[in-house]
Amino acid sequence: MATKSWHLNRRTFLRGTGVSLGLPWLECMSGSSHASAAEKSKAKRLCAFYFGFGVSLPKEDSDQAKWRWFPNGDGKEFEFTETLQPLEKHRDHLSILGGLSHPNGRRMGAHDTGDTFLTGAYLNNKMLQNTVSIDQVAALAAPEQTRFSSLVMSTDGGVGEPTRSSTLSYDHKGRPLPALNQPQQIFDRFFGAGDADVLRKQRRLRSAAGMLDRVLEDSKSLRKRLGNHDREKLDEYLASVEEIERGVQRSQQWLEVPRPELSDQDRETLHLEADDEAPRNFIRTMYDLIYLAFRTDSTRVATYQITNMADCSSKAAKFPQLEGFKSSLHSLAHDWNKPGGAEALSRWDQFMAEQLSYFLDRMSDSKENESSLLDNTVVLYGSSNSTTHNNRNYPLVLAGGGDLGLQHGQYLRFEEKIPMSNLLLTMLHCVGSEQETFSDSTNDLTDILKS
Repeated sequence: MATKSWHLNRRTFLRGTGVSLGLPWLECMSGSSHASAAEKSKAKRLCAFYFGFGVSLPKEDSDQAKWRWFPNGDGKEFEFTETLQPLEKHRDHLSILGGLSHPNGRRMGAHDTGDTFLTGAYLNNKMLQNTVSIDQVAALAAPEQTRFSSLVMSTDGGVGEPTRSSTLSYDHKGRPLPALNQPQQIFDRFFGAGDADVLRKQRRLRSAAGMLDRVLEDSKSLRKRLGNHDREKLDEYLASVEEIERGVQRSQQWLEVPRPELSDQDRETLHLEADDEAPRNFIRTMYDLIYLAFRTDSTRVATYQITNMADCSSKAAKFPQLEGFKSSLHSLAHDWNKPGGAEALSRWDQFMAEQLSYFLDRMSDSKENESSLLDNTVVLYGSSNSTTHNNRNYPLVLAGGGDLGLQHGQYLRFEEKIPMSNLLLTMLHCVGSEQETFSDSTNDLTDILKS
């Protein structure tokens, strides 16, 4: 029997690319040329923050109503309850959104929707393939103007496991992008020396680029000898190789561009030693890093999964107890409708709102031309549960973007038939994406746009 050419050539091909695909210094490198002052002044940014297990939602007419997450009233006449009171000073720059959810999420398990908050995909035990998240679509709106295409962060770091992921971000094939969770590591990558040994890195990049070129050239002759099914598999694989090659090229062009300088005040504000044993410092430091990454135009897209749906195994599950609460996050969320439970969870929700308010403070205080950094940034904050086990009526805060077309100072309640993907599509349009649709979107969410 004749030897199948696929087997021999496949082994040779993988040896040729294994090293290049494993280069650790190729991670998170993007962008091809530093932006001019004019480009920076027009920068449009997007960030998304997620917390798991939902919020406290006692009935509006109950004696516990003040511990309800959603405001009283609606439209421009709304009033914050105790829970979101820390956001009062920012009311003119944010909107509270109720009623939205992902239709696919309503078909999923009670704690399975964190993975799909920014994708709108459907996952179950037999179908674990996600789709692209909006942050990665937004990153394509200005792919060559920043050093990093996006900043992906979480408390737990890495990718976690399907339906209990520890990242919000997924590439265009639905593959999870590892989240960073160590403040010092993030700081070093974005603002540290990084490229001190320029010549050494140049040699490594040239070597990697040359190897990838050879691999792609060799693949042309290999492809001719394959059947249709194997060609499809090879083409998919080569697409990932070409993606790495583009990353290498961008990295070469950014190599000699100095990293941004931070002021002494910026450095003093940061608590890079913060870890998950000190939730307030940790969360604020992660927010600080996003703020600095935006302010220095190091990236224009960021995600931060503050807490996830991984029950008691998550590092963030103990956050409430470390801040003086009697129960873990999982217990607070499950006991919200027991005696005293609504107030207990609401006070945790209030703590989280305080940290969001801190981030909005920094963004609004940072002036950019005649507006602020917040005015040029679309900020989404929320959960994929209303109350734990309920995958409807997501609690959502949309902030910023005043110069990008968003109008605020309102509490809007949407009909359930309107998919959350309409919100995500509108956010993409605000930052310059020309996507016609996103996931199961049907239209822009015009109620949040200036007329």
